[in-house]
Amino acid sequence: MGKVVLVTGVARRLGGRFVRRIQREPDVERVIGVDAVPPEHHLGGADFVRADIRHPTIGKLLAEYGVHTVVHMDINGTPLGARGNRASIKETNVIGTMQLLGACQKAPSVQRLVVKSSTNVYGSAPRDPAVFSETTPPKSLPSGGFAKDTVEVEGYVRGFARRRPDVAVCVLRFANILGPCADSPLAEYFALPVLPTVIGYDPRLQFVHEKDAIEVLRIGASEPRRSTLNSGTFNIAGDGVLLLSQAARRLGRPTMPLLLPTLRWARTALRSLGITDFSPEQIRLLTHGRVVATNQMRETLGFEPEHTTAGALADYAHSRGPGLLPPETLARTIDRLAALLPAGAQT
Repeated sequence: MGKVVLVTGVARRLGGRFVRRIQREPDVERVIGVDAVPPEHHLGGADFVRADIRHPTIGKLLAEYGVHTVVHMDINGTPLGARGNRASIKETNVIGTMQLLGACQKAPSVQRLVVKSSTNVYGSAPRDPAVFSETTPPKSLPSGGFAKDTVEVEGYVRGFARRRPDVAVCVLRFANILGPCADSPLAEYFALPVLPTVIGYDPRLQFVHEKDAIEVLRIGASEPRRSTLNSGTFNIAGDGVLLLSQAARRLGRPTMPLLLPTLRWARTALRSLGITDFSPEQIRLLTHGRVVATNQMRETLGFEPEHTTAGALADYAHSRGPGLLPPETLARTIDRLAALLPAGAQT
């Protein structure tokens, strides 16, 4: 008999892709997908159960199906389409996680828990260290939004791990996820024809490709391979770092440097028009940036991302098409202008 895996947040594309991937594991007999709304994508041979993790009914599902592994992916910074607002998202992130962990604590069949967290737990501040490791405390705790949600969620997960030491707990702190199907806030920001930036700042950024995100979630939900350990907390990001200005050039998007108060006004205007909504914590990221160390991801978890930070951005850019200033066109224009200049003027 194989194990039963329950996955939350399957109405989102990343959750749906993970459900289809985990079904191919030889030791998985059944996959249960849970969300408050039906997914618009197919889930393969998985069973979908419409349930809100904020309600105690989630405990009945764990008992009814004899769930062995829980993969908690319903922790997000933005609503799904027209589903809810910031208040409902916070309730799902925090209250939903509390209900799920309470149900897992009472379910003797649960032996493994994987939590999709975020590097937002470190915040973004001017006095931050150059690189965050998993044990580096933030200079200032996030005061609100999704970042604060992730801090609270991880606190509840640590409490659960103390109460159920027999359960293997894996917390994956993802950098910004990019790729052709990514629906993250940063993916929406990069899709703008012109990128608002904070004047005087050029933050360092890291990305993880959505395919790598799926693979590391699979590793977290599986039995550890030889010489590896998939219990603990791990930063997940692709190799390398890009400045925001470099990312904009590679996307072919011109930037619009703004004073911080003006950028906040632009955020409100874009949100009211329904174009995008980059949160206050995303504005802090676009101001101060964030870089995390991934030594534990490689040495302990045994995961080597297939895509670098630059590779994840390139795949995302390819799926979105050229921007207003495609890099190839810009380079050809510069070369033509240089060819027209006298030889002495080019030095």
